[in-house]
Amino acid sequence: MPFTMSQSSLPVFITGLNALLGILDKAAEFAAAKKIEESVLLQMRLAPDQFPLLRQIQIATDSAKNGTARVAGVEAPKHDDKETSISELKTRIAETIAFIECIDQNAFNAGADKQIVFPLGKLYKGEMKGDAYVTHFVLANYYFHLTTAYAILRHCGVDIGKMSFLGSIPMTRTAV
Repeated sequence: MPFTMSQSSLPVFITGLNALLGILDKAAEFAAAKKIEESVLLQMRLAPDQFPLLRQIQIATDSAKNGTARVAGVEAPKHDDKETSISELKTRIAETIAFIECIDQNAFNAGADKQIVFPLGKLYKGEMKGDAYVTHFVLANYYFHLTTAYAILRHCGVDIGKMSFLGSIPMTRTAV
């Protein structure tokens, strides 16, 4: 059986979003221990012209759910982008995971040859075949915002490392 588009992307979204839940748990612990308001962390950014942590997480979830929905030919859940706490962001992430887990993989895979039209900012639209859209646009966007969220928290001093980012990847320990 050939490796499918759903196999190469849907678990990637779920694993990364679950890792993000764990990273946000550590961020909440960090904020409580340092007596820092969560809102301070959520507004942190790596550069003055870059979106803050809050928006990075919103875009990561949007990339995963909207990209998946467009290819599968279904309606994506709407979020109002009104989160103001780590708890609210975790709810958004959990809802995104639940949506992706319910996607009909056959419908998603059938979208590989479909022309996908998608917004590029407020003024432009992109158009690509489904397989190129997922592999060259959705996954790249998703990883960019997921990585930036991780980097912001790491920069702030939250005790996270590469394993926090990778999430629950099955591993075995061998002697070196």
